[in-house]
Amino acid sequence: MAQEQAGLRGMARHTKIFIGLIVGAIAGVISNKFFIDASALAMVQKYLSDPLGKIFLNMLIMVVIPLVFASLALGVAQIGDLKQLGRMGLRTILYFLIVTAIAVTIGLVLVNTIRPGDQLPQETKEKLLATYGQQAAELKGTAEQTEFGIQTLVGVVPRNPFAVVARPNPDMLALIFVALMAGVGLTLINQERAQPLIRLLEAVNDITVAIINIAMKLAPYGVAALIFSVTSRFGFDLLVALGMYVITMLIGLLLHQLGAFSILVRLFARYNPLKFFKKVETVMLTAFSTSSSNATLPTTIMVAQENLGIPPKICGFVLPLGATMNMNGTALFEGVTVLFLAQVFGIELSLGAQLIVVIMSVLTAVGAAGVPSGSIPLLIIVLQMVGVPAEGIAIILGVDRILDMCRTVLNVTGDITCAAYIARSEGVALKA
Repeated sequence: MAQEQAGLRGMARHTKIFIGLIVGAIAGVISNKFFIDASALAMVQKYLSDPLGKIFLNMLIMVVIPLVFASLALGVAQIGDLKQLGRMGLRTILYFLIVTAIAVTIGLVLVNTIRPGDQLPQETKEKLLATYGQQAAELKGTAEQTEFGIQTLVGVVPRNPFAVVARPNPDMLALIFVALMAGVGLTLINQERAQPLIRLLEAVNDITVAIINIAMKLAPYGVAALIFSVTSRFGFDLLVALGMYVITMLIGLLLHQLGAFSILVRLFARYNPLKFFKKVETVMLTAFSTSSSNATLPTTIMVAQENLGIPPKICGFVLPLGATMNMNGTALFEGVTVLFLAQVFGIELSLGAQLIVVIMSVLTAVGAAGVPSGSIPLLIIVLQMVGVPAEGIAIILGVDRILDMCRTVLNVTGDITCAAYIARSEGVALKA
């Protein structure tokens, strides 16, 4: 017995999380299919799996704001040379935009080839619209209140930086701007004056790492609870109804994850893709279970530093930016979903309209919140721009959570590939 317990304690963290993922998924599907009393299952979800999953998620999200501010400000201060900072910043943003555009293009090619919207029965469409119509109407209202355009750029520079983080949904772009300016300020003032604040930021970083380690000990149980809540609610029936849409999306995500990222890691980071994916397993599993780039950020930074040997100044600069701006999976999802719903409603989008979908998917993905389903309000904006009924979003809401889990894996993997590329371009040899 003691040997078995020692074996469990010695098991790798990502293995424990994977076991939690599998156990939670199997238990959820079985509960959805065979649980006789629906009210009893609802009680289990309400008082056990939902709270446990949310506690784990909240522990990770709790450290995001101090971590983003401290790591970005420190990253800029440690780079020191503003010319080097500008070079790294330009490479990082160009990488984000190009890789996101590749993701959308993969999605559009697939959806034009497979045409999943043509295969959705009218009866299924009507049932889904009736079931999720109210939720779609609420999301449409949220989208109409969302300002996108020049005001998005203006909003990046906040009048009150404290108000930015005090909101229920903090404005991460504005927080990033404040952190970058703080870092630039630290490089411009006398270093003797800057050192006390730098030491304070380093202490904040150390505290967040300690909290992350505590949270990750709970990860196998939190992951099992999160997956159980999802699978016990929708089961497989809804996946079957929207089978071709889900299959198209998953093929696109897999092509980008295993194809595009493998090529990028090999060419730009000069690193073995198989070894790379092995080293970032924990990040991908955390992203899948939390559906949140922000919640995964603490784990992403820790894994990038410990497993790949990427310096803290590069991790602290690239990864917080990526968690907000680099949404490859989200952009692919938006592109596929817009064309899928256009096919469902019998709307043929011209090449020009599809080009607008590509551009808007890239731009809105940058502004998408790094939280579960944070891209839906911005997706509605894209639908309205190309003349597809926004109410159609109700058709895919039932499977959005499981797809959100999958696309978040792409989002965070893209962040680490970028950090690896930037490290290599700055002459850093990644850990073998």
